[in-house]
Order: sequence, then C-alpha cells, then structure tokens
Amino acid sequence: MRERSLRRANWYRHVLAVNAPAALACWLTSGGSLTARLKAHAGTFRVQVLRQRPAQCLADESGALGLPRIGNGRGRCWEREVLLRCDNTPVVFAHTVVPMSADAADWPLFSALGERSLGTTLFGDPMVARGPLEYARLRGSHPLARRARAALAGQGIAVPDELLLYARRCLYRRRQGTLLVTEVFLPQVAALVPKTSNTR
Repeated sequence: MRERSLRRANWYRHVLAVNAPAALACWLTSGGSLTARLKAHAGTFRVQVLRQRPAQCLADESGALGLPRIGNGRGRCWEREVLLRCDNTPVVFAHTVVPMSADAADWPLFSALGERSLGTTLFGDPMVARGPLEYARLRGSHPLARRARAALAGQGIAVPDELLLYARRCLYRRRQGTLLVTEVFLPQVAALVPKTSNTR
C-alpha cells in the first residue's frame, strides 16, 4: 500500500498548498496559454513529441476524468507526452489524456497535432471550456516524475530523484468530451527571462 500511495499525487486547488519556490509558483499560477508565455521568454520555441498512443490512465487521473472504475480502477485513454523547449532547452514536460470514449467531433485535431502546440489549439477554440487549475508536488516515484526524468536523461540532463517536481493540471471540456492536461515544470524553467524588445 505504501508503494502504491507514493505513485499518486495529492492535487490542490490553491498553489500555496504545494509550497513551491517563488520562481516556480509564478509559472504554476499563470493564466492564459502557457505556450504564449513560454514564447515570450524564448528566441525559439518548439514542441518535441515523445509519444502519442493508447494507454492506461494513471492512478490519479481516472477520477478527474470521471471514468468508471474497472479492473484495477483505471480506464483506457489516448495519451500524448511532449517536451516544451525554449531555445532548445526542455522546460516543461506535458502529459495529456483523452478517454477512449471521445470521438473526432469532441477533439477534432488531437490525433493530428504532430509538433503543434495543444495549448494554442485549446485557447483558440471557443467551444472549449476550461476547468480550475490544480497543483501538486511529484515525488520521484510518481509515474510522471519518472517519465520527465527519463525524457531529460535522453537529452543528457540529470535531475536527482530526491528533487520534487511541481506540476499543475487542468480539465478541459468540448461537446461531450473531456481532456486532462498535466504540465510538469522542469527546473530549467526557473532560469527563463522575458525577451527584451528592441523597438523604440
């Protein structure tokens, strides 16, 4: 039971509950499109797709998506994972799940996103309703923390297992479909500074 509990995260509606460092708290609580904010802090911005495939929802996702408890308590979903890169540095690991029950009318562009930003698509669609943000600290044993570290290791970047990673998630609705986006903020995001304009 202890091992299983460490694979879950406690999600809170207020960022103060996770006691994030100030440099990360401002990113966690920023409204609007994260993609647009990252672009304002980088000369170049890129979405690196890691995987997009059928999968099983993580232990703390099924309830948020309202999926029925089947088998071991988790449902099947479509999963997309990407790294968001500013000036080629990975700064955010993003994990998105859509229930298998969703169809093309609910999320018409999801399967064909490629390296386009999901955030830009969501904020540009007037049919999309956005839920409240939730925040969590991810221990090294949490599946998303492990995946984020593995993605960074593939880039030659080591993140110690004992370092907590801070994340936020949001549930989106469109027609009859739901979509859950979790954004894990990597340590490198704290070093970003806004671009300066040379316009006089």
